[in-house]
Amino acid sequence: MTKNPVRVLVVDDSALMRKLIPQMLAADESIEVVGTAMDGNFCLKKIEELKPNVVTLDLEMPGMNGIDTLKEIMRRQPVPVIVFSSHSIEGASVTMKALGLGAFDFVTKPKDAKAHMAETARELIAKVKAAADCKLKPRMLPGVAPKVEKQPASTAAPNKVIGIGVSTGGPQALEFVLSHLPSDFPGAIAVVQHMPEGFTDMFARRLDEVCPLRVKEAQSGDVLQPGRVLICPGSRHMKVKRLPLGDIVVLCDEPRVNGHRPSADVLLRSVAEEFKTQAIGVLMTGMGDDGAEGLGSVKKEGGMTIAQSEESCVVYGMPKAAIERGYAIRVVGLDVMGSTLQALNQAPKGRKSLAQGVSPGYGVERTSPGGTK
Repeated sequence: MTKNPVRVLVVDDSALMRKLIPQMLAADESIEVVGTAMDGNFCLKKIEELKPNVVTLDLEMPGMNGIDTLKEIMRRQPVPVIVFSSHSIEGASVTMKALGLGAFDFVTKPKDAKAHMAETARELIAKVKAAADCKLKPRMLPGVAPKVEKQPASTAAPNKVIGIGVSTGGPQALEFVLSHLPSDFPGAIAVVQHMPEGFTDMFARRLDEVCPLRVKEAQSGDVLQPGRVLICPGSRHMKVKRLPLGDIVVLCDEPRVNGHRPSADVLLRSVAEEFKTQAIGVLMTGMGDDGAEGLGSVKKEGGMTIAQSEESCVVYGMPKAAIERGYAIRVVGLDVMGSTLQALNQAPKGRKSLAQGVSPGYGVERTSPGGTK
């Protein structure tokens, strides 16, 4: 039985983009562009009329702009929305806002559309198909929480070092998890979120505003501290290194791994090699299989490995790859990910870490029967 094509509505005030985006999507026979709209008002009418599965939305439009249009879509009849963003500080800021309002993901407009059309088309097609397959309803995050008093930087060594790999659906999922960790959290956290250069700094700033932990975009030499979260910059790889005067992160420009830079595999392998049984590897929502082998390295070295549950993932790609290969010791719903990380980081000194007590052949322990819907 032939699967129905994915119905897409393209919304952009630029006549050129209203022509180029359908051309990009036409490369995949399983996608059908059912209409275009030049502004937010036309978009809302055409959603009612055409019932698309996915909407691509330009954020910079005159009249009803992309953000106001997105709010109305989410209020009236939530449908997966992929936003188009410009490569700029303003573009990054409004993109982070769109993701917080429930956008599924974003694609950056290439500076030279025709020269990079094939690359943008591949990314857009993959994200449109993932959005159509997503079983979770789009949802807005609650309004920005009151600014939390941050703990001063600790001079103590972290209890554990946690490496997190995440992609599509990650901004909302990470914000949810990190906002549930206390400011005196004893572990250090290093994150690879698949995101272009220029967007990760804005992402880190937003997380720092709404989470009790101290969050920043990583620089080479940044120290791994309890209660600190370091976000790998777009277009760089991030590794961890143990040194006599303190454990640090190191950025590098090695080739892409699994098609990605940053790559979760690079981070997780490094965490495994340097921290052994003190390592915790986490794979959260995202397309593809980046991070699966890295999670396997953490398990092999005696660390704890966690994969996000299918029910709570926007895209069950990265966690699924790790689970199917037998690398995930625990499968955890998003709703209890924060409390799970807290529990794993509270092992009393002088006792084995929780990760050490797990034999390599332990299989999957399902911590949560379901996830956040």
